[in-house]
Amino acid sequence: MRRAHFRDKVAERGSIATIYFSTAIRGRDDMEANIGRTDRIIRIVAGLLLLSLAFVGPQTPWGFIGLIPLATAFINFCPAYKLLGINTLGK
Repeated sequence: MRRAHFRDKVAERGSIATIYFSTAIRGRDDMEANIGRTDRIIRIVAGLLLLSLAFVGPQTPWGFIGLIPLATAFINFCPAYKLLGINTLGK
């Protein structure tokens, strides 16, 4: 079903690049914000602390896992929250 839908969009708009850039500019409907202010602050602090482990202290590559909470905080969307039906935006 999804492939047919994608093929229809390509046929309608002319190219894959057109679909990609129009989606990037317009935004994706399925990525609506689900992270509130407090949650965002916690994610930024936790992400920075984890990321610091890659450069200070044990200097382990596992510290780069801190990029995940940082990225979700800056895009204001958490895929895991979407799967679990959690929304901290209104809290």
